[in-house]
Amino acid sequence: MELGEIRQELENIAGRLADFRGSLDLDEKRARIAELEEEMSDPSFWDNQQEAQKVISEVNGLKDLVQTFDKHGESLENLEVSYELVREENDEELREELETEVNELTSALNQFELFMLLSEPYDKNNAILELHPGAGGTESQDWASMLLRMYTRWADAKNFKVETMDYLPGDEAGVKSVTLLIKGHNAYGYLKAEKGVHRLVRISPFDSSGRRHTSFVSCEVMPELDDDIELDIRTEDLKVDTYRASGAGGQHINTTDSAVRITHVPTNTIVTCQSERSQIKNRDQAMKMLKAKLYQLEIEKQQAELNDIRGEQKEIGWGSQIRSYVFHPYSMVKDHRTNQEVGNTNGVMDGDLDPFIDAYLRSQMN
Repeated sequence: MELGEIRQELENIAGRLADFRGSLDLDEKRARIAELEEEMSDPSFWDNQQEAQKVISEVNGLKDLVQTFDKHGESLENLEVSYELVREENDEELREELETEVNELTSALNQFELFMLLSEPYDKNNAILELHPGAGGTESQDWASMLLRMYTRWADAKNFKVETMDYLPGDEAGVKSVTLLIKGHNAYGYLKAEKGVHRLVRISPFDSSGRRHTSFVSCEVMPELDDDIELDIRTEDLKVDTYRASGAGGQHINTTDSAVRITHVPTNTIVTCQSERSQIKNRDQAMKMLKAKLYQLEIEKQQAELNDIRGEQKEIGWGSQIRSYVFHPYSMVKDHRTNQEVGNTNGVMDGDLDPFIDAYLRSQMN
């Protein structure tokens, strides 16, 4: 990058920061932080633990936003000083160092912009993610296990916590279904980009003839809802079954009826949970999952755009996929909604989903 190009990039960065400043209303956010911190200093603040945690979460989110913006502004000021030094000294080593730092700030601003896009009501919430293989038996169940690993790797890289709520192993390999609770700030905001059908094309390791197979897995993502969301769920509308858990967990979890399945009869909505050793805890978790699903159904009735919370539900098969993962005859992962393509299939399967998530979130601005 020549010195003139570096000057142009610095001007672009300054323009972007000015745009961010205009849309963020930083003065209002700083006033809100001060207001909440004053509330936190009240001796009775911790009397209501649930409300206290909400306040703390809001303060942390606002501080993160404001402090990150201020940090980027300071970085630009430092780069402007460095630019003048390089221009006067004409030092090649300093110029290369400046170019590296300019590129790093540009990349950081891209991430900051993405963070700003996550402003929908439930974006900051934890996410409930379910994987369900389509037709194809062992082949599609193995594909589900590959996606399970992919999302776990992605969550680990984000320092999110992953809890397995329910796990039903496949007959020979893979999984028949799995439900994860992914805990972290903006987990749902990111993962809502993954809702839909995922298609795999590869030479099947389960086919002795070495033929190419196509498999489908449906990924459903919901926000975990707070307890203060009011829903009229009548006890008489629920069918509750208990059974022995099928996942790992030692002798106890496999020899007692600790797993819980709840069916909401009017909507035929079914949730299962077997992550805890206690049947009571599994029931509580299952009720949270049911609440999330029923709330989505209610939102879908009220809004014309079905994808505001859940997204359109499609048949798990040809023509309905949001993304294709091709391992043979070439290597490519392509998102059909944004046309984002990546040639490094191994990297994607190791959890590098950010290019797809970024492209999807930006496409929703248009």
